[in-house]
Amino acid sequence: MKSCLFICLLLIGVKIQAQQAHFKAVDFHKADSIAALYKGESIKNLPLLAYNLTTSLPTKVEQFRAIYIWVSTNIENDYWSYRKNKYKREKLQKDSLALLQWNRTFRAKVFRTLLREKKTVCTGYAYLIKTLASLADIECKIIDGYGRSVNTNVGTSSIPNHSWNAVKLNGRWYLCDATWSSGEIHKPANKFIHDYNDGYFLANPTLFVQNHYPLDTTWVLMDKKPTFTDFLNAPLVYKHAFSEDITPIKPQKMHTQIIKGEALVLLVKAPVTVNIQDISLELVKNGNSRVITPYIYPTNKGLLQIKYPFPKTGFYDVHLKIGQHYITTYTVSVRKK
Repeated sequence: MKSCLFICLLLIGVKIQAQQAHFKAVDFHKADSIAALYKGESIKNLPLLAYNLTTSLPTKVEQFRAIYIWVSTNIENDYWSYRKNKYKREKLQKDSLALLQWNRTFRAKVFRTLLREKKTVCTGYAYLIKTLASLADIECKIIDGYGRSVNTNVGTSSIPNHSWNAVKLNGRWYLCDATWSSGEIHKPANKFIHDYNDGYFLANPTLFVQNHYPLDTTWVLMDKKPTFTDFLNAPLVYKHAFSEDITPIKPQKMHTQIIKGEALVLLVKAPVTVNIQDISLELVKNGNSRVITPYIYPTNKGLLQIKYPFPKTGFYDVHLKIGQHYITTYTVSVRKK
């Protein structure tokens, strides 16, 4: 969590619509194996760690892959520090001097905890990725902005609450988020569980912007940039959208109003590996949920059109699922004619 600082960046030469697909021909097995070989290594000597992770890899993308995998699988998300920082920053957001002092104090604590315990918040992940990449002569930036989840930045904005990275490979800029790749907090026990998600590595900008909005919108890396209001009101997108490479296209807003008997129509971009028979909608109304099989039509543009006509009025949460995994959520108001 960084303070609301705009970072002055050299933006000339930023390329757009870069994503992991550009490196489909690259075999990352060696990079992943090297990251695994050095599992548990100390971070008190970062030049040595960067050397060990990258020296035997021939390309910059493989070197960055080894760094990214190592950070994502060796650093633990410090949930309690995140909660404390969130509470303090929200409390002090109208007192700029007190907020600045808190940010300085908290940053120092973040890096002490990172070095001592290998636990951190998003700022620490982004710092470690940038530092190791720079030691390997790979250009990398820390991007500050807004992360969106079920409880944050839905409809209304919070203060900036997240940091991630942009990395330059083969003359193009790519986006990645080692914090969200690393795993998740198991809420009942408030315990972090490592569960690597490759979808945030060199992510698709169109999908990435649905839950990452940078303070400097150059780092959206898209020709047509959504506004901050678009970001706040978009459908909720979950981690399995990234791991399955599924991008919601329409509706662009989370909330939709339709008439009884009218169909909700979703348009998503999905890889051919997705089995249409695994797609379902979970409808939640008044705390009661049921899973239905929608009508699904592949389009001539490589998209999937998903339709379900609502026979009854009411307010619904609509979850798009692949198997047991939640992909995205919409809300639907169904009214009488």
